[in-house]
Amino acid sequence: MIFGRMEVGEAEDVVLAHAVEIAPGKLLKKGHVLTSEDIKGLTNNGIETILGARMEETDMPEDAAAAAIAAPLAGTHITVKPPFTGRANLFAETRGIAVIDEEKIKALNHIDETITIAAVKNHELVEAGQMLATVKIIPFATPKAKVEMVLDRIKGGTQPIVSVKPFVSKKIGVVSTLLPNTKEKVIEKSERIMADRLARCENKIDMLRRCEHHEDALTQAITALDKEGCNLILIFGASAITDRKDVIPAAITEAGGGIDHFGMPVDPGNLLLMGHLRDKIVIGLPGCTRSPKLNGFDFVLDRILADIPVPPSDIMDMGAGGLLKEIASRPQPRDQDRKAQPKSTGKSVALLILAAGQSRRMGKDNKLLAKIGGKPMLRHTAEQALKSKAAGVFGVTGHESEKIKALLEELEIESFHNPDFADGLSSSLKTGFRALADRYDGILICLGDMPLVSPSLFDKLIDAFDVEEGRAIIVPTFEGKRGNPVLIASHFKNDILAITGDIGAKSLIAENETVVFNVEAEKDSIFTDIDTPEALASLQRK
Repeated sequence: MIFGRMEVGEAEDVVLAHAVEIAPGKLLKKGHVLTSEDIKGLTNNGIETILGARMEETDMPEDAAAAAIAAPLAGTHITVKPPFTGRANLFAETRGIAVIDEEKIKALNHIDETITIAAVKNHELVEAGQMLATVKIIPFATPKAKVEMVLDRIKGGTQPIVSVKPFVSKKIGVVSTLLPNTKEKVIEKSERIMADRLARCENKIDMLRRCEHHEDALTQAITALDKEGCNLILIFGASAITDRKDVIPAAITEAGGGIDHFGMPVDPGNLLLMGHLRDKIVIGLPGCTRSPKLNGFDFVLDRILADIPVPPSDIMDMGAGGLLKEIASRPQPRDQDRKAQPKSTGKSVALLILAAGQSRRMGKDNKLLAKIGGKPMLRHTAEQALKSKAAGVFGVTGHESEKIKALLEELEIESFHNPDFADGLSSSLKTGFRALADRYDGILICLGDMPLVSPSLFDKLIDAFDVEEGRAIIVPTFEGKRGNPVLIASHFKNDILAITGDIGAKSLIAENETVVFNVEAEKDSIFTDIDTPEALASLQRK
């Protein structure tokens, strides 16, 4: 192809590179092939040169090249539309999972810069009528020899490069195992979310079973679903799987099946377990599947319901692009320029400072505003909180709210007012959870009168927090005794909203011991809250 500026008189059969005015108000568009009549009109309009391209014998025009390449790319359930302006598009004929040979597309794009092929990601859920791939020839023509090289490479493949696998209806059984403290509403919510997941893939739950979280009971449940003809069995465990010999894998084995793979490099979703019972698939579900948020199980489920195999090697390859958790951020104190910079923590945990109390035992003064070392007590607590790896630091105000709010605003800490602060500690917990539970995975609750708690303790609590691994409530201990602050998973929001009085979350912790994890503190500062004038005086002397 010869491209350049040419004399109009010698430009017949040249493809215009840009629009040209052939007469006042009349344009010849980019890509138009000039005729002898066009030459006369341009000359009459005073145009002496044009920028364009002249085809040679070795060239293939852009539309012809795009159509030639697009046709053999298409596999099952794919339609190729006629080319235009050097582009040919491929569309899905049905809803399902896209099967894209990504390595072959990479290789084809390396043959020549004039030939480009773009496609959706492999194993992406697609809708009927959705564009899955496009072939675009960059200039007005491309060398015929390069097109032949692309076609030879396509023909040399063993499978289509772009196709769709539609969803297949399966008989699906779901088992939920139970521990003494497992709540009915947790099970019901999990089953409802699973039903929504399956509906997205044009399937449904056919059979539900519940049993004790013990390998013998679970073996019986799996066997029963097998006899009922379920060809996909999904297991919600009351406790996270920790080993290939744990309850869920042991039950699969006892039922006559086997374990194919445990774990996956996708977060959330790390603790997924893949097993089989003859030709049936059995999956031990990670805890994150109780949430509708995207997780590693979704990657596996989509493929299974489209009859696409998921061997262990494919699971191991899911790490690149497998970090799905949101990384929260917060501004650093007194540093407006850094507000947009994320402080990566790997945990979506908010630190909530409760500063709404009336300090009744302190007399007329608000203990949170009492000076310690020249600074208000609350400021000590807040500054320690800001040094932690929490994704955000917040406060709850109540008594003398304007003064407390002003102190927090000096440190750029957002606060939420609790109008019911006189009702006790539970009302402040409710205020905080209403504001934060839908934004963060967990909330670390710190009392405003705990100025001796260190950032390192906050960080230890956050590091221990992992709902998927069964650590949903994190409590500090010292010499066997529990103290504060406490980290609680946000999915306990409704439980928090049901608490009354001035007892905080003690009852919630007692009812959910199976997901409580103790972290040993280095000092007894976890017991140091300042409730009396004597305690304040002692701290001030220290």
